Amino acid sequence: MRVAAVIFLLSLCACRDVPDYPLPQQSPSFENFRTHAVRVVDLAQGGADQHIVRDIIGGSSLPWRWTLQRPAVKVRIGFNTSLNYLIDFTIAAATFKTTGPVTIAFTVNDHVLDRVRYTSPGPKHFEKPVPREWIQPHQDAIAGAEIDKVWVSKDDGAHLGFILSRIGLVER
Repeated sequence: MRVAAVIFLLSLCACRDVPDYPLPQQSPSFENFRTHAVRVVDLAQGGADQHIVRDIIGGSSLPWRWTLQRPAVKVRIGFNTSLNYLIDFTIAAATFKTTGPVTIAFTVNDHVLDRVRYTSPGPKHFEKPVPREWIQPHQDAIAGAEIDKVWVSKDDGAHLGFILSRIGLVER
């Protein structure tokens, strides 16, 4: 009987009224939250190699990398889908002597944004708006390029495209 009385008294202590103050505001949805997104892969910055998808020679501490024929990086798209494709690169004079003028196609998610013919070596910059339907907010996008002619080493058969400094998507 004593045990039943103790259990009854303890159960009364557990029953309490709802407090007189309102419930705290609930956390908002993160659906439209602007995520911190790496949209431009700058090869001078640490961690750049983790964004390489293909055809960029990694593992260097230099602020640039040699590419092969179809370099590409993975970038994270945040909330904004009004973006420009951006790339800074150099056509090396040493390879240009062999290849001559080259055409480079610039791509986003396997869509060709533009093709440009380069008739001289040296540093180059390309930037152009990306159609909104090619990218999705809060998704990864693949920013890439494709050079029509690569330089082939007579010594070891190595293939080189161009020298890449940075590539990605920037806000308009």
